[in-house]
Amino acid sequence: MLEPLGVALHASDLGPVAPGSSVGVYGCGPIGLLVIQLARLSGASRIFATDKKPERIAVARAMGATDVYLADGQESARIWADSHEEGVDVAYEVAGENDAVETAVATARYGGRVVIVGITADDRTTFTASTARRKGLTIMISRRMKYPYPRAIRLVSEGKVDVKSLITHRFPLAEFDQAFRLAEQRAGIKVVLEL
Repeated sequence: MLEPLGVALHASDLGPVAPGSSVGVYGCGPIGLLVIQLARLSGASRIFATDKKPERIAVARAMGATDVYLADGQESARIWADSHEEGVDVAYEVAGENDAVETAVATARYGGRVVIVGITADDRTTFTASTARRKGLTIMISRRMKYPYPRAIRLVSEGKVDVKSLITHRFPLAEFDQAFRLAEQRAGIKVVLEL
């Protein structure tokens, strides 16, 4: 669990959250849920979160998201309206889907920052360039992580970040087929093989 936390830490370093700021987290898998926790820890006043799976939305709220939305194609308009048409200071795309990248660009405030963390299946990331230009967005692309393990270990050992509750399925190594099938279906949150 320290590896996804390391990815979330690196993304947070690329899109730092100031106390009182607003954040969007688009994709509530393990990394997105860890980004939510880090944003809360950094003092974000509002954390908007989206996912296609209702059960992940519920976990996002439990982890500290203040506003949650099902990713159904209407979430950008709802977030923009619910933010009083100001948008979010930092938008993290962690779904690995171009729809989530579009949501990040659409909901980022003017002069805001977008951090792309997810990896699309076709290895292509797209967004509406005119929107990004008009808003003067800073777009950062995360490449996994950069030496965050000491920080990740401290955050977990001090109880500041909860990684254990993200593990929803545990399998012995002999049942790896079933574990990988569940992970591929994106069932639960985090599937772990125990050696």
